[in-house]
Amino acid sequence: MRVLSDGDVASVLDLEALLEVVDEAFRKQGRGEVERPDRPHFPVGTGLTVPTPKGSDGGESDGSDSGESDGSDSGESGGSDLVEGPFGTALVMPAYVHGAETYATKLAAVHEANPGRGLETVNATIALTDAATGLPVAYLSGSRITNARTGCIGGVAARALAAGGPVTLGVIGAGQQARWQVRAIDAATDLERVRVHSPSDSRLECAATLRSEGIDATAVDSPRAAVAGATVVVTATPASEPVFDGADLDPGTLVVAIGAYDESMRELDAETIRRADRLFGDVPSEAAHTGDIPDDVTAADLTPLSAALEGTAGRGSDAEIIVVESVGSAVLDAAAAEHLHTEAQRRDVGRDVDV
Repeated sequence: MRVLSDGDVASVLDLEALLEVVDEAFRKQGRGEVERPDRPHFPVGTGLTVPTPKGSDGGESDGSDSGESDGSDSGESGGSDLVEGPFGTALVMPAYVHGAETYATKLAAVHEANPGRGLETVNATIALTDAATGLPVAYLSGSRITNARTGCIGGVAARALAAGGPVTLGVIGAGQQARWQVRAIDAATDLERVRVHSPSDSRLECAATLRSEGIDATAVDSPRAAVAGATVVVTATPASEPVFDGADLDPGTLVVAIGAYDESMRELDAETIRRADRLFGDVPSEAAHTGDIPDDVTAADLTPLSAALEGTAGRGSDAEIIVVESVGSAVLDAAAAEHLHTEAQRRDVGRDVDV
């Protein structure tokens, strides 16, 4: 099997190409041309005692998932005291896209205190298996793939549903996922400028990183400063309470909510949902059960994002407020991993090992 490190993945990853892979994967998901079993998730570390992490600033962790959260600056702080588990959440995410030569199984772990240990909040690997024979094909470092494919959810949503003209992007969150959202939207649209807000100083680092990549990004001191006047707003946090006031949205804004993936997580307030002319979900049956969506809104009230990509649903006017609720899909991991493995083979990147 071929093993691809994070560096190998980075060397073959092109966001413009990946946007098309994610777009097509969503379309196939909408047509029912995928296998996507339920993803089990469970707490890990119960009964285990380890030293308390050091060095965290206690700031906001910025996540996604769209199935996982991706944080940069959250965690416990402290000295050498011991702390008892559980310490995180493990997820197993299998999927197969009909017609693909491989199927994928992603193993993901979300540990909110990891930044205090100098580690990423989310870590993942992806195993590719031959669909015809069941033999192992590849094992890929999965965190960059997760970040990039989740970023592409915002990218394809903005390309299909943002109002016409250059994009002014407001971002709530400043972790890895916030940065990948900006990169993908930049690759997918005519991105003019970005305003980033996070309660911690991570917003300064995030904006500086984006500027170093040629993106006009500014750190702002309040959610309103990020949201007001934006044509696209992205939320990429693990919040359990709304992260901006829906009254601050301008007419015509597209809101892409990335962070909430279950009922305990919430980024959007009731005003945002009330003002929305159209609600989309990447997986409506799951998106309807996040904390962002009120109890009186059901999965039937959410249009699949795939319909917007197929052109059968979309923006009615430049004045409409549209919300895309994303929980993520292992189908995107399967499609992205196969694409990157194929590219790695073409370029002879990675190394083959016997198992």
